Amino acid sequence: MFTPEIHTILHAMMVRRMNFLISGATGSGKTTLLSSLLGLAGAQERLVLIEDASELDPGHAHVVRLESRHGNIEGKGVIGLRELVRESLRMRPDRLVVGECRGSEVRELLMALNTGHCGAGTLHANSADDVPARLEALGALAGMDGAATAAQVSSAVDVVVHLTRTAAGREVRELSLVQAAHGRLTTNRVLRHSAGRVNYGPGWPAFKARLEGGPETC
Repeated sequence: MFTPEIHTILHAMMVRRMNFLISGATGSGKTTLLSSLLGLAGAQERLVLIEDASELDPGHAHVVRLESRHGNIEGKGVIGLRELVRESLRMRPDRLVVGECRGSEVRELLMALNTGHCGAGTLHANSADDVPARLEALGALAGMDGAATAAQVSSAVDVVVHLTRTAAGREVRELSLVQAAHGRLTTNRVLRHSAGRVNYGPGWPAFKARLEGGPETC
């Protein structure tokens, strides 16, 4: 799924406790990669996993699983991801993980990441450049305008890891920073993997500085 060079970078992201999203199309390996990365979390850390259906399997000793619940025939008893994200903050999570961001729960996740919690999640997007539009659409479902979404995401999410599915298999295609510019979200490419080579983009110096120095991000 990735070169040794990218493996080293992903490992360093976990050590530095960066907040990240894994994006990609259906079947690109988002859940598989997220599970593997979460398995690198320190043994003393508590992982709180929030999902519609339990799919993540991080192989970690300290995992709390929360699943949404559908209503009964009368529509009662519904417990959605949005409520679970709010309640999870009472559980002292060292890492808060939303298996897939697909609705208004993105607001609660971003608020949690902006108040000192570490976290991660997955997101459907056809390319890394599509991630800003996807996040803005989810923010709109939560009642946030583009400027509010841009401000929340740019301060909460350190990096987006984009996966793609090729004839040779699934692979990490790109890492990008998400930044706010004039009230809108934009991407700043950190690196791109193509034809067996890793090409670094304009976002690499800033990202490398986060990996190598300064305090932990959360």
